[in-house]
Amino acid sequence: MPLPALGPDTPAFERTWTVRLGDTDTKDRLRLDAVARYLQDIAFDHLDVSDDGHLHGAWIVRRTVVDVLRPIVFRENVTLRRWSSGLSNRWCNIRVQIVGDRGGLVETEAFFIHIDPTTGGPSRMTDRFMAPMLEQTTVHRLRWKAHLSPFDGSRETRRTAFPTRSTDFDRLGHVNNAIYWQPVEDELAGDPAFVERPHRAIVEHVGAVLQSDDVTVQSYRDGDTLYMQIETEKATSALVRVEPLVTANV
Repeated sequence: MPLPALGPDTPAFERTWTVRLGDTDTKDRLRLDAVARYLQDIAFDHLDVSDDGHLHGAWIVRRTVVDVLRPIVFRENVTLRRWSSGLSNRWCNIRVQIVGDRGGLVETEAFFIHIDPTTGGPSRMTDRFMAPMLEQTTVHRLRWKAHLSPFDGSRETRRTAFPTRSTDFDRLGHVNNAIYWQPVEDELAGDPAFVERPHRAIVEHVGAVLQSDDVTVQSYRDGDTLYMQIETEKATSALVRVEPLVTANV
């Protein structure tokens, strides 16, 4: 199912920049972990110009969906457009469209939970902060529904260690959300033909990875679909699915 589109008269927050060397793979393709960083960057830029943005600096990303319709490449100039596709008063779905001037196109949607930085629990967004989002979507009673399920042990999986580095951890002491996409890229590196075609990648975050954790990645394929489970010795941290995307000509 396509991600929800922006209405013709609905404003979106925009930023433009150039795809740099550190964002791309050996074939000049914009990597998924770089896309995840782009989503973080435009989110904080958007907060800076939002009413009450300074009161909404703490968020949990519960799920990110990335639809790569046409690959974006090194040195392509990209325009990112960001808007809400649904919300309740404590969480929201945020769409970001990434359009390249050489024809690249990536569509994304992420489920964000606004949290109280003191308690760590979900926190109500202010009316001023929600007002623009309420105008961008008719979905005002958004509920969480998981798209992915933990592995149940019925499949034979490949296990790979994923050693974390000090640079993987952000100001909260957790592995940054973009880092979860790196083992996905590792799995896709062996199938370059797959990433040249339209595909959808989903990461659902289940728990945090801390600096003391040892991380293991389980993976298996079912036809053309890749499934992954990123876990510590204590619990599952993230679930992943990457699959071909059947689209009309875009």
